[in-house]
Amino acid sequence: MSQASLRNLVDGETGTVSREVYVNDTIFTQEMEQIFSRAWLFVGHESMVPNPDDYFVSRMGTDSVILTRDRQGEIQVLLNSCLHRGMKLCRYDHGNNRTFTCPYHGWSYSTDGRLVEKAGELVGVPGYKTHYFSELDKQAWGLKSVAKLVNYKGSIWATWDADAPSFEDYLGDMKLYLDFALDHRDGREGGSEMIGGVQKWRIPCNWKTAAENFNADLYHDISHRSVDIVGIGPGGKGRRDPTPNRVSISFKNLGHGLVGRAPYTEENPYAPLYGKYPEVEAYYRQVYEDRENRLGGKMRVLHSVGTIFPNMAIHGRQPRTIAVFHPISATETEMWRIYLVDKDAPAAVKEAARAYYLRYSGPGGMTESDDMENWCYATESSTGTIARTLAYNYQMGMGHEQPVPGLKGAVTTGEFTEETNRNYYVRWAAFMAGTSWTELMAGAND
Repeated sequence: MSQASLRNLVDGETGTVSREVYVNDTIFTQEMEQIFSRAWLFVGHESMVPNPDDYFVSRMGTDSVILTRDRQGEIQVLLNSCLHRGMKLCRYDHGNNRTFTCPYHGWSYSTDGRLVEKAGELVGVPGYKTHYFSELDKQAWGLKSVAKLVNYKGSIWATWDADAPSFEDYLGDMKLYLDFALDHRDGREGGSEMIGGVQKWRIPCNWKTAAENFNADLYHDISHRSVDIVGIGPGGKGRRDPTPNRVSISFKNLGHGLVGRAPYTEENPYAPLYGKYPEVEAYYRQVYEDRENRLGGKMRVLHSVGTIFPNMAIHGRQPRTIAVFHPISATETEMWRIYLVDKDAPAAVKEAARAYYLRYSGPGGMTESDDMENWCYATESSTGTIARTLAYNYQMGMGHEQPVPGLKGAVTTGEFTEETNRNYYVRWAAFMAGTSWTELMAGAND
């Protein structure tokens, strides 16, 4: 896509984005090639594959992939498509298999390091001696593996692009906020696990419409007034307890953004969370004290929501979840919700978290239902012949950005802003232009 075409779609100087970005099939196809074939993508959580030979079927863009743990305990991510005729190897969401065998013609692939040099290598071919005369090069016809893979505190990330920067460079200081979501509430590194399974459902909207919603779009709070009145939060008021000193933060040249607190060294006094449940309340009070003892005067962050470019969102506090927006078509998204808790928390704490998460998020969650209604109707009303000629307005806060002390490459214009999403779409346009990684990362973390 030419620079001129991209300027017609995303204009960072005037703060406008064409509606074609959300409804055009040709643009969608180019997104899969220019963004989802290159960027670091969230694939799953190690809790999904706790044992050797466990597998979980995930997605990277429109490609189905197998997240699996090999017999040596290493996690692998492989394209879920037989190299013979393209048949989908794993058709169930999850399971446990020593080999991945194609039901079409019977080709079998293994991740066992005792049998193969590379995970996903072809090991079984019906008629290998009689039909192929032992001449088929099995090593050349193994499953395609991702180019790079990272297990970051239990969250699994991968990219198809061998030239992609390291995962930590890709995150920049957004890593601090991902840490907050994944670390134990008492400040220990890691220590979280999934609770329950993965909620999956499809929404008639573009994947970016959902991603930008969590990229510090506080302006849509008006949509959640009814939920606030009901009071579904842990403390019995609002949707969640207030985030102290809340601002919107954009990692300007990386496309990530969040609503949270800039780096700080002293916690606010403890505020009761689950007053109606003494055991749960006692747990959170104890982890608050442990966190204070562990971190002392060290720098720390917190956030309520944030988006890691392009299609993953983290909710760090209430509810504590991961959301993924898998692109299906220009106007359809498959959304996933994964819920996190402290691995060693008492059962009552986990159950209280589970109940809160479900009334907040997911297809039956009251807050998520508000969001989905907005996304569906915005998509529907943007597909008309006349409507498609009009741009969306992202001008809030333009020209007022200020650096965020303690964070490299981060800016803010205050609590309510569209700075985060202006920068998200500028990053989107840079990927769509086929910009090299050298250019994409130049000065990104300064």
